[in-house]
Amino acid sequence: MTRRPKGLAPTALIGAVAAALVAQPLSGQNIEPVGDPLEEALTTGPLLPDEVLRSSALTFPRILESFQREAAARADQLSADGAFDLMLEAEAYDRVTGTFSGGYAEVEARQPIAPFGGEVYGSYRLSDGRFPIYENIYNTNQLGEFKIGGLLSLLRDRNIDPRRFEVEDTRLAADEARLDVLLVRLNVQFEALGAYWRWVAAGNEIRVYEELLEIAEARAIGLARQVRAGASPRIALTENEQNVIRRRTLLAEARRTFVTAANSLSFYLRDANGAMITPTRDQLPDNELLGTLPNVELLLAMQRNRILAARPELRTLAIAIERAKNRVELRRNDLKPRLDLNAEVSRDFGPVGDGGSTFDSTDTTVGVVFTVPLQNREAQGALRRAEAELREIELREQRVADEIEVELDNILANLDAALELAELAGDEVVQADAMVAAERRRFSLGAGDFFLVNLREETAADAQIRRIRADLNGRLAAASYNAATMNLDELGLE
Repeated sequence: MTRRPKGLAPTALIGAVAAALVAQPLSGQNIEPVGDPLEEALTTGPLLPDEVLRSSALTFPRILESFQREAAARADQLSADGAFDLMLEAEAYDRVTGTFSGGYAEVEARQPIAPFGGEVYGSYRLSDGRFPIYENIYNTNQLGEFKIGGLLSLLRDRNIDPRRFEVEDTRLAADEARLDVLLVRLNVQFEALGAYWRWVAAGNEIRVYEELLEIAEARAIGLARQVRAGASPRIALTENEQNVIRRRTLLAEARRTFVTAANSLSFYLRDANGAMITPTRDQLPDNELLGTLPNVELLLAMQRNRILAARPELRTLAIAIERAKNRVELRRNDLKPRLDLNAEVSRDFGPVGDGGSTFDSTDTTVGVVFTVPLQNREAQGALRRAEAELREIELREQRVADEIEVELDNILANLDAALELAELAGDEVVQADAMVAAERRRFSLGAGDFFLVNLREETAADAQIRRIRADLNGRLAAASYNAATMNLDELGLE
């Protein structure tokens, strides 16, 4: 087992991971359905961590919920884009009775455009009959009138307006939702790994206590024969029975812990329909299948600043800052006076209609509208609030960045210590086993003491338990490191 060399600076994940995070699809439509092979692997044969990670990644409700939140955010984005939809409007009316016979029909198309917060439009209008003087504007030549025009904002709404703000804000919100999916997946996979390794450790502890109990029960049979033959005092049999009861108690507690760990793991093991699958003891893998603890030297061959740049919490806050800045710009826009420019060209075609020759021309009009509020307290208050919210998010970003740096330092320290303690625990087991073997030989030769034999056996069992728990701590520390550095491959998310 390799430990991190002393003085080796902690580093972070290579930049390719960050690029992969940006490029990988995270929409709900990309969820691969769980097939029968995976479900079979979860219920038969040894249960391995890769199978647990695959099950949780594809079926865990919290991940599926995050996909739906992202889908909702994408739907909001589509709705915001609707502000720039092409609009078609038609109108017609005709006089049924009365002095005048005039009627007309008009169809108009309007297209909002982003530059200058404007819109362009075009219409066609056709009239027939006579109109009263106050409706003379409805008259057209016999083939109708075509008109095109445009409206531009020169001051307020020139660079930003509620429509463009909403389009950009919903796009950023969708990016936030995508990062939330990534963060949820990282957390769920870390939790699933933790539940799995606790289940494995609980199963290994049962094996230790079962072996310890079997030794005491087998010894009870031999001691009973010796007591009947008068070769051993009855107190030895009583003492061994006491050991049997104590070891049965330890085994019962270990079994309870295992049942609890299996129930916790079932939260992340699910079939294609999302039903939880409780793993059995028969599915406990041999230690050879699980491999050794990670090589810290390889884990640390990375760069810390790239971890920070890729962490979804900081990327989410960066997007939140961008959204806040856009909101500030929108509020500053509200303080500006409005100056709108409108220009249009119209032309009637065909023979002159009832309106007379005055309609038989090409008309070009240009107009401006200027408005300014004399008091802007509502807009000023909204601007100050937006600026305060922006400063709050910027300060939060600094705090979270510092927290992540401290978290990385602690994770590296815990991982290094866990690997060292696991190695020491393994050495302790070797020494304890040697002491048990020696004490048993002495006892069989009549030179040992029954109390010392029991003591050595329980000391060896305690050493094995400490090794199991040290290995568990190492596995959990490695899982925490993989989650913190977004090692998607190790978390089953590639």
